[in-house]
Amino acid sequence: MTRSVLIIEDNPAIAELVSMQVSDLGMTPVLANRGDDGLARFRQGGIDLVVLDLMLPGLDGLAVCREIRTAPDYVPVLMLTAKSTELDRVLGLEMGADDYLTKPFSVAELGARIKALFRRVDALSARATAAPENREIAVDGLRIDPLRRRVFVNNAEVELTAREFDLLWHFASHRGRVFSRAQLLDAVWGYNHQGYEHTVNTHINRLRNKIETDPAEPRYVQTVWGVGYRFQD
Repeated sequence: MTRSVLIIEDNPAIAELVSMQVSDLGMTPVLANRGDDGLARFRQGGIDLVVLDLMLPGLDGLAVCREIRTAPDYVPVLMLTAKSTELDRVLGLEMGADDYLTKPFSVAELGARIKALFRRVDALSARATAAPENREIAVDGLRIDPLRRRVFVNNAEVELTAREFDLLWHFASHRGRVFSRAQLLDAVWGYNHQGYEHTVNTHINRLRNKIETDPAEPRYVQTVWGVGYRFQD
């Protein structure tokens, strides 16, 4: 089945360039030039990846990305923007973007990023359905159901974002193993975003606030000082 890529970009020349590259990759481009229109089209379904500009009329890219991340199904987001400050990049990733390209960009790099995101999605899907990794994990009151992507703490369901779930599942599938921030970016985000290791801290803090009785003294996701993080052994 041909994949569909939603391109939300208000610059016609850039939208056409991205559209042509998507077509060259054998995928179907779907165009929107406003944030609100793009979000409405996304909600109609049938979208496999979103290429999203940051500065948009109607609704800005961060707001669109935040709304996309409330959807029940995970769809990767590649943020595309002329803004290049570190703060903008980090905000985009923390709102749920999977990757970030700054204009001007090369068409070859755009294609490589799109293919890398789909490889990551395919790998996550394969791991979620392949035995024995489709079995639930239950640890000390925490229960993780990978097929339905649901999490329970002391039998009460906890609502996690797609990225938070992927992060927790990665930890729980490798109990006791210590991961650096760079390794977590590579395994959960798809590949290592140079300079973005601190976004891991933010996601782990949010995850702890949802699953830990006392986030300051975590039972599940533990800090290994000077190295990274691990799931309790």
